[in-house]
Amino acid sequence: MRLAKFVPLALMLTAAPLAAQDAPPAPAPAKAPPPKLVVVVSVDQFSADLFAEYRNRFTGGFKRLLDGAVFPAGFQSHAATETCPGHSTIMTGDRPTRTGIIANDWYEWTGPRPGSVYCAEDPSKGPAKDYVASDIHLRVPTLGERMKDADPDVRTVSVAGKDRAAIMMGGHKVDQLWFWRDGKGFISYAGRTEPAAVIAANAAAKAEIAKPGAAFAEPDWCKPVDRAILANGQTVGAGRFARPAKNEPQWKASPAFDSAIVGLASAMVRDMKLGHGKSTDILTIGASATDYVGHTYGTEGSEMCIQLATLDQTLGKLFAALDKTGVDYVVALTADHGGNDIPERERERAMPMADRVAHALTPKTVGDAIAKDMGLTGRILYGVTNGDVWIDPKLTGDQRAKVLAAAVARYRADPQVAAVYTQAEIAAAPLPEGPPEGWTLLQRERASFDPARSGDFVVFLKPRITAIPPGDYPGAVATHGSPWDYDRRVPILFWRKGMKGFEQPLSIETVDIMPSLAGVLGFALKPGDVDGRCLDLDSGTASTCP
Repeated sequence: MRLAKFVPLALMLTAAPLAAQDAPPAPAPAKAPPPKLVVVVSVDQFSADLFAEYRNRFTGGFKRLLDGAVFPAGFQSHAATETCPGHSTIMTGDRPTRTGIIANDWYEWTGPRPGSVYCAEDPSKGPAKDYVASDIHLRVPTLGERMKDADPDVRTVSVAGKDRAAIMMGGHKVDQLWFWRDGKGFISYAGRTEPAAVIAANAAAKAEIAKPGAAFAEPDWCKPVDRAILANGQTVGAGRFARPAKNEPQWKASPAFDSAIVGLASAMVRDMKLGHGKSTDILTIGASATDYVGHTYGTEGSEMCIQLATLDQTLGKLFAALDKTGVDYVVALTADHGGNDIPERERERAMPMADRVAHALTPKTVGDAIAKDMGLTGRILYGVTNGDVWIDPKLTGDQRAKVLAAAVARYRADPQVAAVYTQAEIAAAPLPEGPPEGWTLLQRERASFDPARSGDFVVFLKPRITAIPPGDYPGAVATHGSPWDYDRRVPILFWRKGMKGFEQPLSIETVDIMPSLAGVLGFALKPGDVDGRCLDLDSGTASTCP
């Protein structure tokens, strides 16, 4: 009798799916038309840690982006967390092992100018001290290039405070490309005519540099971090960017620099009427001041707090100007790398292991010691304390092998060193897969490796060991460039008017930005074209990906 009572209910439960199968499928949600303007902003040295620390304080441009698709755990997943490699990933969708941009600088022993090569120069066209900016080292196309190849009416504009930022995001085929060069203002490749916007921006910037700079206002929420501290012989932590007249370096290491960069970008949008043509236009902006502030003052004092508060308002002005154009635009914002604070302040904040690297670990010092032991003359090791190291190619094969073995042994025995990998070990490692936070140090280096450009071996310092020896690099107190997550983790934010925002705390990579924008644009990429993947930026049942 009990079973009989349940028969009608069982029939109802089995009948419902059959009825559903007879119903026509719901139509797929209509995909939004592509925007007319893509705006990509890279905030140099804007770490995920800084984003988390200040995100609830933002009231301007950053706040607007927080209403979009928020990925607080983005990764510049490779080990070489420097400006040039990081910017090379954003608009190409490829890691440095494919872009060829393995560092800001590397050594090439053959070619027109053997020795150190800068990532954004043509060494065949000038000396290192007066280098000629170039895109020749970038081995892959950017999104803007791909779109221009498919549609010549697409216009691409790249503006940045650093040439390596503008070039690596703009790529090889840029309609307008402008970057700051000390003593000259915003410049471009030789032979390019200065548009009115650049002429005006240079006049304004030079006038500002020529006069003393007043202190910036300090928001109340910056006061808890406003405290002076001695770092590598310099007092930092309580500054407000007051500066004397004619001091260009201090002007660059202040919010005023980003105001000039973003102001020029806004003027280019206005004058070129970007987004008003029949095709989608691309604008990339490299906001460089945060990096200069981080190097000059560290990341946890009043200087960085004021810098981010001001940049928030500067970005707000940019978006307001874009709104006035009436153009449908999409924004992506990220960073080329993160950054670490000064060890002196970290030690006061529960990090007793924080320190500066010993002079004994510089490649020249290690090389000199090995040369003395082996009876060699001249310099035998070149490179950086935390990254790639090259052995002098003039040594014989047997000498090189002995130097490599001795250098690896010395570095591995040092208590400040986390790991050392030879080029052979790196080349033999498979390309990394899976979430970037789980990659080993060797996998992180493999994502930065290029056999024609990378060093004979790579050295990684332990976490929180700053690669600035005591007393070295006057004017710089903090840096980045390590394989650790405080340098790898960056925010990735997308915004478009009318989109339904969401936050995804799981990790993604900066190489995902380019294919995600391609998806929004409906621009087809072939499978395997890039290292990154398309992120669905629609939080509902529709998808922005193919």
